[in-house]
Amino acid sequence: MTFEKVKKIMAETLNIKEESITMEADLIRDLRVDSLDVMELVMALEEEYGMNVADEELTSFTTVGSIVEYIDSH
Repeated sequence: MTFEKVKKIMAETLNIKEESITMEADLIRDLRVDSLDVMELVMALEEEYGMNVADEELTSFTTVGSIVEYIDSH
């Protein structure tokens, strides 16, 4: 499942406890992710999934669920 894989990558890359990562979790408000963290996360996801995320797509990454949906649709 994509969510489980994204959760593991987020926990490892951003040093966030896995139990706090839910589909509804807001990256900024709930997980305290900043713009540098987002770039690190995107690089890890690009490597894991063999894809490229366009810079203009990053603004759509507001929740963990939005990241999972993006990966599933690409």
